[in-house]
Order: sequence, then C-alpha cells, then structure tokens
Amino acid sequence: MVGFLSLDDVDTEDLHGIVERSAGVLDRPEPLEQRLSGKVLGVYFAKTSTRTRTAFTSAALRLGASVIPYGPNDLQLNTGESLHDTGRMFGAMLDGLVMRTAGPLEDMRLVAHSSGLPVVNAMAAQEHPTQGVCDAASMLRHFGQVDGLSVLYVGEGNNTAVALGKILSTYRGVTVVFATPKGYGLDAALLGSLQEKGAASGSRFHETHDLDAVDITADVVYTTRWQTTGTAKPSADWREDFRPFHVDDEVMARWPNAVFMHDLPAHRGDEVKGSVLDGDRSIAWEQARMKYGSAVAILQWIYRDAR
Repeated sequence: MVGFLSLDDVDTEDLHGIVERSAGVLDRPEPLEQRLSGKVLGVYFAKTSTRTRTAFTSAALRLGASVIPYGPNDLQLNTGESLHDTGRMFGAMLDGLVMRTAGPLEDMRLVAHSSGLPVVNAMAAQEHPTQGVCDAASMLRHFGQVDGLSVLYVGEGNNTAVALGKILSTYRGVTVVFATPKGYGLDAALLGSLQEKGAASGSRFHETHDLDAVDITADVVYTTRWQTTGTAKPSADWREDFRPFHVDDEVMARWPNAVFMHDLPAHRGDEVKGSVLDGDRSIAWEQARMKYGSAVAILQWIYRDAR
C-alpha cells in the first residue's frame, strides 16, 4: 500500500521524479498509457473543490480507471459510521481513494490503514501535498529549474504554505520568505524543521509579519485566498490583520522580474488585485492547469507497477 498522504512520506528522488513528470504532462498531447485500466478509484470530497477534484477525476479516467465520486452527504459517515468501518468497506470494493476532508491528516492515515488502499491526500488541515507538487512543477516548467529560486509567499501559513515549504526544502539553494499576518504564521516546529533541512542544502527559510521589510530578489510572488477552505478565523476582525498582505501592482513593482502565483480560487480585491491575477506576469492559470499534470504524475507513481 503506497499512497500520497504527506510529502514527508516520499523520498526526494521519487518526489523530484513526480515533479518532472507533472511538468511534462501538459506538453504531451498524445494519449496516456492506460496504467489504471480495470481499476476503480473512489474520489471522496467532503469539502468544495474545482481544480483538484476535476484534475484527479480526469487524470484517473484518462489513465483507464473507472471513478466513483462521493460528495459530503453521500457516505454513512453522516449517520455515525466510523472512519475505520468506512475504510474497510472501501478496501473491499475499490483499488484506491482520493480524499479531501480539511480534517486532520490522521483521519486519512486511519482510512488508508483500515482499507489497505493507496490514499491520496487531496487536502487535509495540516498539508495540501498535491498542491506542493503542482507548485514545484509550475516553477520547473516556467524557469527550467527549481534549485536556486527565491520565493515570497504572502498570506496565511496554511496547508498550501506547509506543502510549498516542504517541497521546496528538497531542492538546493532555495530562498523562501513567508510574509504572514501575526497570529497566522507557520507552526514554529515546522519552520524550524524547514530551516534545519535548508541549512544542509544551502536553502533559507524565513518568516516575517511585515511585508514591507522583505528584502530578497524574488523570482516568485505567491499568495492564497485569505479564507482557507474548511477553516474559520479566531478573530472577528481578521480581515484587518490580513489587509496589509494584499498583493497589488505596487507590491509586484518591488520585484519587477517576479512572476505571480496563486493556488486559486482567488478573491479579487482581498488577497490579490485583479490586474495582478490577470496580468501578463501571472502564471496562476498555467499553475491551475498543472493540477491535472500533477494528478497524472501522482497516480502514475502510485500505480507504477500496475500492468
């Protein structure tokens, strides 16, 4: 049973191979090898999704699998059945599961254990690993490499930020600055882990709560929606905390050679100005297309021994 629950679970060589395959999928128009022919995948999304759900469903179908979709109200979990028992039923009838809950990652590990199936984490509270693959692949496709890039992440230290930090920590000579509102930053233990790992590979990871104080030559300015899917803010005045982290043309002018990235969906006027998101320096829409490329590459890796 080999799934894709956390970037920590995948060794660096395999992870970089997945990123490279992701980056190449969009440039290969020929039909995909039917590696999943005869397999049945469950796609369970308890929270909203446009890109990730569409990407994994279309990737599974194009790889030859049949897909059973489950929405938030479709399973007996709603009537009190346990995750363990639900997982046992999945294991009896499916060949794999793609899962989004916005709940704890441990829930997905429980389902993987009780089902014996490879489970893909399509977003949990702590980490959004498939987004991390998509982001690294988008950078690789645009710049030709990930090593040596400087990335400014602006916004909440959410599951996207976690995945971005984890995957970039596997490359060399990378600089990442997380500009986050006070009280909405990365977990201190995770940041320390990224800094320790980076020290061994010549990479730097830093967090600041003052966007004006950022002093790097950024290749990428990256932001996300202020209201992370499936979460709530502890303060009623949270928008005031986030307002200084709005990415507009003035912010982008500080880094005239940087491209703009966003994991989408976007709320124009909140985290980003429309002229930035839709401008000629934005690669956010190619990044969104890369969700499909990363879904293909992850499924190919999980079922690499399938015949």
